[in-house]
Amino acid sequence: MENKKDLRSQLTKTITRPVEKIVKFFITASAFAAILISISIIFTLLTEAINFFQDPAVTFKGYFTATRWTPTFQNPEYGVIVLISSTLYIAVIACLISFPLGLFSAIYLSEFATKRTRKVIKPVLEVLAGVPTVVFGYFALNWITPNIIQRFIPGTGVFNALSAGIAVGIMIIPTVASISDDALNAVPNSLRNGSLALGATRRITSLKIMFPAALSGIIASFILGFSRAIGETMIVTIAGGQYPELNLDPRSAMYTITSSIVNVSLGDTPHGTTAYNALFALGITLFIMTFILNIGSDYIARKYRKEYE
Repeated sequence: MENKKDLRSQLTKTITRPVEKIVKFFITASAFAAILISISIIFTLLTEAINFFQDPAVTFKGYFTATRWTPTFQNPEYGVIVLISSTLYIAVIACLISFPLGLFSAIYLSEFATKRTRKVIKPVLEVLAGVPTVVFGYFALNWITPNIIQRFIPGTGVFNALSAGIAVGIMIIPTVASISDDALNAVPNSLRNGSLALGATRRITSLKIMFPAALSGIIASFILGFSRAIGETMIVTIAGGQYPELNLDPRSAMYTITSSIVNVSLGDTPHGTTAYNALFALGITLFIMTFILNIGSDYIARKYRKEYE
C-alpha cells in the first residue's frame, strides 16, 4: 500500500510540475504584457509629441499660455490651456452630480436596503454602467438640454457645458456607487454591530462609524470617477460643442481635450503635419493628467487606509 501511495504521489508531482510551470509562464507573461503595452503607448505618444514641439510655429510656453486652440485654421494657434480648462470644468460639473448620488446610493445599498431591494438596485446600476457613452451624448443633446437646461436656464445654447456635465455625471454614478459600496462592505460587521448595540441609529452608524472607516475606498472612488470624467469622449463631443476659447459660462459650448482629438482625427488632416502631431501632444497631456490623479488616488488610499483584524 505504501509503495502504491508513493508511486501515486510521484506521478502526481510529475504531472503537476509541468502544468504549474506553464501556468506560471502565462501569468508572468500577462503581467509583463500590461507593462509593455503601457510603455509602447507612452513611447508612441512621446515620439509624435516631440515632433509637434519641434515645429517652429509651436513653443512650449505658448502651448500652455495661449488662449485659443485652432490647429486647422489658416493662422493656427495651439493653446492647450483652453482645452484643459473646459475639460476640468465639465468634469467638475459631472462630479457635483455623481459624487453625492453615488455615495448616497452606496450607503443606502450597504446600510439600509434589504436583500431583495439590493438585488434589484445593484443590477440596475450595473446596467447603467454598460450603456454606451454615445447614447448618453444624444440623451443630453435631445432631452436634457431642451427639457431641463433651456427650460429653467434662459440663454442656454443647444451645445453647452452644463448638459454635457450632467450626462457625464450620470454616466459615472455606477462607478462611484460600486466602489464605495465595496469599501463600505469591506468594513468589519463588528463595528456596525457594536455601534447599533450601544444605541446608535442606522443614520449615525452610517455617517459616524462606517463612512470614516471606509474613507480611503470612498476617496479612491471619487478620484477614479473624476479621472473617468476627464477622459470621457463621446458625451462631450456630442453635447459639449466646439468653442475653443476660455469661457466659464456653463450655458455656452466648450471644447475639451477629447473633443478636439475626435474632431481633428475625423477631418482631412494629413499625416505628419503639425495639426496631426497636435493630437499626440493632447494625448500625452491627457495621459499626464490622469496619471497624476491615479498617483493621488493611490497615495490617499494608502494614507487613510485602516486595517482590521
